[in-house]
Amino acid sequence: MSPMLVPILGISCGLLAIFGGVFVKPWFAYRHRRMELEAQMVAEKAAQYASRTEQLEQRVRVLERIATDRGIELADQIEQLRDGTVEPSRPLN
Repeated sequence: MSPMLVPILGISCGLLAIFGGVFVKPWFAYRHRRMELEAQMVAEKAAQYASRTEQLEQRVRVLERIATDRGIELADQIEQLRDGTVEPSRPLN
């Protein structure tokens, strides 16, 4: 081994450690934080879709009840549905 090889390797390892601490570590922290934020946004979107799906399911249930109801209140129920005055928990009958 060359006597100059040991100090060169020592300095190279030190520079590599400094480079890793100054540039690589913050870059990994940045990527980690970015992934966390993206995960939060995806979770919020999923919650919005779930909420909207529940609203649509409630509306379909109301429509099914109206479609199967043969009573004289059918026109009133359709108007209530159009006006948005039908509460999902309140039966139409």
